[in-house]
Amino acid sequence: MRRLVLLVAVLVLVSGCARTTIGGTAVAQSPLDASSPFDKEQDPSTDPSSSADPDDPETAPIDGEVQGVCAKLKWTDLPYPGAKADTPPTQINYDSTFDQSCRWTTKAGDVEVGVSLRYREGKQVTIERTTGDWDVKGHKVTYLDRSDDPEVDPSCVLVVPYEGGGLGIIVIDPSGKFGTVCDQGRKVAEVLIDRETS
Repeated sequence: MRRLVLLVAVLVLVSGCARTTIGGTAVAQSPLDASSPFDKEQDPSTDPSSSADPDDPETAPIDGEVQGVCAKLKWTDLPYPGAKADTPPTQINYDSTFDQSCRWTTKAGDVEVGVSLRYREGKQVTIERTTGDWDVKGHKVTYLDRSDDPEVDPSCVLVVPYEGGGLGIIVIDPSGKFGTVCDQGRKVAEVLIDRETS
């Protein structure tokens, strides 16, 4: 009888464990380029109490004409298919901590890919850690390869002295369809360096 009671208790315990479920909700994919790895220079005119995230595509402004550095890069300079050269960037002027900011994003299958630029007049743009640097047409392009970083989508962050200031470039491409992210970033840097004085 004691064995029967023990067997029943074990069966109840096992069946109870089998029905246990883990609660929770799926985590939504964060917006492309959701947090900037560049140094931030706080704009004193920016209201710190503002709840709008400058990197959130739902709240980021698209003001004015595409000009300056952002006008020097075209969709056809990027490896992603489908857009015409005169199609404007997806967003402009969305990061108030820089003098100019813009991004080009599109879908590759079911993932977002894209390039973003941030430019600061009269001051270099820096990143805290780097993977290496290249000499691209007389410009030192420093980069951080984040293609194997589990905390972010495969990406490459590049900085380069540009037009008397600093330019930051981010390429994000989890698709793997368009070459390595840092090769894409280097090509973007080459295009912009070619057009620096134009």
